[in-house]
Amino acid sequence: MPSPANAGPAPGPPDGGWGWVVVFGAFISIGFAYAFPKGIAIFFKEIQGFFDTSYSEIAWVSSIMLATTYGAGPISSILVNRYGSRPVVIFGGLLCGIGMVSAAFCTSILQLYICVGFITGFGLALNLQPSVIIIGKYFLKRRPIANGLAMAGSPVMLCTLAPLNQFLFDNFGWRGSFLILGAILLNCCVAGALFRPIGAPKIQSNEEVKEILKEEVTKDAMEMNSSTNIPVETKPEEEEAKDCCEKINKYLDFSLFKHRGFLIYLIGNVLMFLGFFAPIVFLAPYAKHIGIDEYSAAFLLSILAIVDMIARPATGIIANSKWVRPRIQYFFSFSIAFNGACHLLCPLASGYKGLVIYSVFFGLAFGMVCAMLFETLMDLVGATRFTSAVGLVTIAECCTILLGPPIGGTLIDTFGDYKYMFIKCGAVMVLAGTFLFIMNYYNYRMLAKEKRKAKEEDPKSVRTESEGRNNFNKDTVQDGPELEPLREEQERLKKEVNGTNEV
Repeated sequence: MPSPANAGPAPGPPDGGWGWVVVFGAFISIGFAYAFPKGIAIFFKEIQGFFDTSYSEIAWVSSIMLATTYGAGPISSILVNRYGSRPVVIFGGLLCGIGMVSAAFCTSILQLYICVGFITGFGLALNLQPSVIIIGKYFLKRRPIANGLAMAGSPVMLCTLAPLNQFLFDNFGWRGSFLILGAILLNCCVAGALFRPIGAPKIQSNEEVKEILKEEVTKDAMEMNSSTNIPVETKPEEEEAKDCCEKINKYLDFSLFKHRGFLIYLIGNVLMFLGFFAPIVFLAPYAKHIGIDEYSAAFLLSILAIVDMIARPATGIIANSKWVRPRIQYFFSFSIAFNGACHLLCPLASGYKGLVIYSVFFGLAFGMVCAMLFETLMDLVGATRFTSAVGLVTIAECCTILLGPPIGGTLIDTFGDYKYMFIKCGAVMVLAGTFLFIMNYYNYRMLAKEKRKAKEEDPKSVRTESEGRNNFNKDTVQDGPELEPLREEQERLKKEVNGTNEV
């Protein structure tokens, strides 16, 4: 029986209907995947005192979790290609629950690294990629809107988890809180259950099926006759190696590294993530550094999260418009450069009012980038190759995500001032946005040139998107009770052929 991921071609994206329920499930899964590693930081102070560890040792819990979530991207992609999104997300939700419940009984910091960092982090990885992938299967025309709504789950969950974790910590301590959070994370299984595999292959008429089965019987007979006369040849080692590579590419498409648009996206994003997360980590400490009280400093993050929450779906609507959609890569490049410009101007904010203005613009820019982060990748490689693309991209981004905040912290320790950290992050992101803008312009020009060349050489070889989709959705054979007599006839013919060969 074929796996859900390989059960045959499915109809085109419905762009609605059950797709909106899928978006809701992705909203939950993506929200937990992005917000949970940030939300558990509230328990670190008590855990640090309980195990008598340094702050750097306890901080590794979140770092390992983030690294596992991004680093396990290829594994998640392979599992989605093999089994489909629904079972992978459900299994990921179970891992998250098991990891957090196990963490409640840990007796050392090393055990926390394993339970929270690796097990829960791997579970979150199995929630993130499949949730993004399934949206591409349900949406085409409205895909930017769907992606924007699903990605809004991150700021919503962060705003929800922050006060919830504080409440749980005050009433149950960190062990009791981990037990409850493990149960809450099992909701990812419910979200995964909503990821219904799209469509079903269309049943062909009995006449067409009979013709296909007769052709198969004839082909089998010819192969069996020829096998009695022709000796079996062993495959050369080169062919065996080629078959092995083909099997690997079936689940993870490494040929993407020959795709010009994918390489441009990968280089630009790896550079961008060097300055993407550090400003969020150091915003509240910077506010305290310039004399703002703790409550007001924490409120800056709430402002950022609220603006981010509004910006993501709004960006999805703008990106889906007929003016922006054809050139969405330029819009994404502008969003990254705009993000960097905000960080470059942050050191000019000397008071609380200035930091509030910075938080508003930072939240807007951050939401714009996150809303289009996966949409632009899907626009470049297509929905079919997106499963492999997102896995390869996340593992490449894993390194710079881990390096970004430590490099920022080193600059703060070296110069004793936060402004150099913001300038570094701003400069890196402006550079990444400029690189993507120039290279995407080059890519668009090359694609137009290649299309014109192909049209001049063979006009019939140029296909529209709708024609390509129609070719992809060819009818496939589906077994049923009405085909039982025909299958019996097929078996009879095969036996007759076997008897002839034996004689």
